[in-house]
Amino acid sequence: MAMPLAHRRFTVDEYYRMAEVGILGEDDRVELLDGEMTPIGSRHAATVMRSEARARSACIATASRTPMSPSCALARMAIANGHPGPADVVLIVEVADTSPAYDRERKLPAYAAAEIPEVWLVDLTADRIEMYREPGGGVYRDRRVLARDATLTILALPGGADAGKRDPGLTGPSPLPRSRHGSA
Repeated sequence: MAMPLAHRRFTVDEYYRMAEVGILGEDDRVELLDGEMTPIGSRHAATVMRSEARARSACIATASRTPMSPSCALARMAIANGHPGPADVVLIVEVADTSPAYDRERKLPAYAAAEIPEVWLVDLTADRIEMYREPGGGVYRDRRVLARDATLTILALPGGADAGKRDPGLTGPSPLPRSRHGSA
């Protein structure tokens, strides 16, 4: 008879301590959500690397057991302790290659509860971008589904109210590659 595996949740402090002592290295692509550590796949990581020219990854403590490690985050420059908190974050981009349902069901409510103003879910399986805005009560009240070649504008930037339209302005190319087979 097999013994059940022990299940242990980690705190944000333990997560950071694992990095400090070398258990987690700079190249380890894992995140902690509600105390559970999950790996990040290679297709996901490749899409994030292409996106990092526009945004920089950051670990954001949304709750005591949830230091979120979004694919990309855009935070205000003045951050007191080196790790941005929810009030510092302007935009989070999550890239989902195998986990869009998990991201929608687990991550989005955590971001909404932390009042992150805008989240983009790059769904590689559906070849689209889902834009979430107006957090309140643990949900996003505004959800838009956009084609991968849509022009995206960050709500917090000038002209942000027109996001999702194909107007020029403070926008950039979609973080999705032009082809599903590797060409950007």
